[in-house]
Amino acid sequence: MISDIRVGQGFDIHRFGDEEGRALILGGVKFPGERSLIGHSDADVPAHAITDALLSALQLGDLGERFPDTDPQWAGANSIEMLRAVASEVVSLGWTIRNASVAIVCEQPKIAPARQEMQQNLGAACAAPVTVTGRRAEGLGAIGRVEGIACWATVVVTR
Repeated sequence: MISDIRVGQGFDIHRFGDEEGRALILGGVKFPGERSLIGHSDADVPAHAITDALLSALQLGDLGERFPDTDPQWAGANSIEMLRAVASEVVSLGWTIRNASVAIVCEQPKIAPARQEMQQNLGAACAAPVTVTGRRAEGLGAIGRVEGIACWATVVVTR
């Protein structure tokens, strides 16, 4: 039956900041020497986008509803753990996460050297294959001016 397959889309974006002692984290990978992203949690855009896509697939709200930036308990939170919690909920509702595809759009850092590690971290958190791709904005818009990083994710879940 068609109702046994769901597709969810997620999006996240964070701007760069210069907060001392804060690391840039993408897909659970730290990027030493890179500018960090501003966010209430650790601002891990790929983890946020997949989490948002899972919530979307099952009509469970969105990232901001589930982990509001007005709630102090999420300050500095590990986004991989947030993803793991939502993925666990998806499974507990009788669904299987089949795969996730993530497109990270940024001018820096380079995604390719950390792609495998990001795929492993994100895949382990949601117990499903995750594909990570990196794209540049080719100098266009805020992302092209290196003001931040955006990410789009798509997930497929089945019952």
